[in-house]
Amino acid sequence: SAKYCPIPTNHTSMESNIQLKINIYSLGNRGTVTEASGFNPEEDAQKLYSAMKGTGTNEATIIEILAHRTIAQRLKIKEAFKQSVGKELVDCLKSELTGNFEKVAVGLMMPAPVYDAYELRNAIKGAGTEEACLIDILASRSNAEVKEIVATYKKENGKSLEDDVCGDTSGMFQRVLVSLLTAGRDESTKVDEAQADIYEAGEARWGTDEVKFLTVLCVRNRNHLLRVFQEYPKSSGRDIEDSIKREMSGCLEDAFLAIVKCLKNKPAFFAERLYKSMKGLGTTDSVLIRIMVARAEIDMLDIKAEFLKIYGKTLHSFIKGDTSGDYRKILLELCGGEK
Repeated sequence: SAKYCPIPTNHTSMESNIQLKINIYSLGNRGTVTEASGFNPEEDAQKLYSAMKGTGTNEATIIEILAHRTIAQRLKIKEAFKQSVGKELVDCLKSELTGNFEKVAVGLMMPAPVYDAYELRNAIKGAGTEEACLIDILASRSNAEVKEIVATYKKENGKSLEDDVCGDTSGMFQRVLVSLLTAGRDESTKVDEAQADIYEAGEARWGTDEVKFLTVLCVRNRNHLLRVFQEYPKSSGRDIEDSIKREMSGCLEDAFLAIVKCLKNKPAFFAERLYKSMKGLGTTDSVLIRIMVARAEIDMLDIKAEFLKIYGKTLHSFIKGDTSGDYRKILLELCGGEK
């Protein structure tokens, strides 16, 4: 089971709340980033200060510390840095670093719900919407995690996430996101054989009924849905993913596929997103950064294993071949060993 660094009692209640939020995010023992032993936040804060003061920056020290401490430990470094230097660590990182390397470093300083809320805000604000970000986050987080994101978003932005999502999306895609934002999925493990959707799935009765897809995929529990997915091909002759691809398009198709894939195998979903962010010409850095930062402490070991199983190459080799400089170095540290 996961181990957590308890926040000292003399810290503010805000720090305690952040610790609670970290715990809500199911930090298991499948991450590549684990607690540093012999951890000394004051020492790390001094090393970071020395790495950034004067002319030039010692990026290697920044990578060594940030990529090898848990978020609970980074928050203690942040506090120690402020006490001993009189500045915010994140502000110093922003002024010393640039580009994608800066984005990774800054992301690593945020507790998971804060980072998710930050990413969602960036996806919504400005011209155009990065729908992929909305889908990646909302389709893959648990009820408790979504509730924490919604509360954090409101606190950080003074606005409702649902209102912002509704202001930037439309149609059935918007309805799926709103449903996911209610964080109302049944979390029991019961498979209800009497539920009409199991029979209907087997009889291929859903057709193009988008509301039916929404009701079933966004509300039923995982075990029940895995049974639905099992029954679905019996009459239609194709699995539910193929049906979604045939019947739907655009963001709605992407959202339903993400929900199905996350329910079937979440690490495989993230492995596919990472693969697609790097294959072919150019790299979708926003996706690569978001997943590497968000999953490093949760299930990166499983994501790496799925990546190798599906694509026959290591995630490490893909990142190495697709990125460069300090950005590459910090991502490879978050990725953990070559295997």
